[in-house]
Amino acid sequence: MASFFIYTISISYLLIMLPMFICISDQAFSEDISEAIAMKRMMKTSHLHFYFHDIVSGKNPSAMKVIGTEIMSFGTTFIIDDALTEGQEPTSKIVGRAQGLYAVAAQNDLALLMVINYSFTDGKFNGSSISILGRNHVFDDIREMPIVGGTGLFRFARGYALAHTIWFDIKTGDATVEYNVFVQHF
Repeated sequence: MASFFIYTISISYLLIMLPMFICISDQAFSEDISEAIAMKRMMKTSHLHFYFHDIVSGKNPSAMKVIGTEIMSFGTTFIIDDALTEGQEPTSKIVGRAQGLYAVAAQNDLALLMVINYSFTDGKFNGSSISILGRNHVFDDIREMPIVGGTGLFRFARGYALAHTIWFDIKTGDATVEYNVFVQHF
């Protein structure tokens, strides 16, 4: 009788405790964040204003063609490490770098696929970055591209970037582009 009682308790204990072990193993892969923690982090919107200097010519270019013909034709692709500056002049204070690539992605037009991280090296956003992935129709006066993410203070970022060409040298391909960026982040 005693062994039957111990057997019954053992089986009951396993049936009660088994679901707890299963739940614990599930939480190693994912975990819900409580609403109290999420509510403490309120979204804010920041406006960033800077200039992008794309230098294709000279001894030290910041944009390097990796594939394509001499002219900007379909498929031409550039890898970039461009300075982002506070002012319009290339000699103004550097606030970050634009690193990534752009490619001519239209057969009958000049529209670029932009895959770029804007990595900031100055001010309160030092060490943070935003990521842009979108279409840049070069001949439009103002082009809008989406912000698809970020790092550091821009973790979970979303928003948009407005690009406006200030200066373009048709002979060299060098350009200065003004950016107004509106980014939501925590």
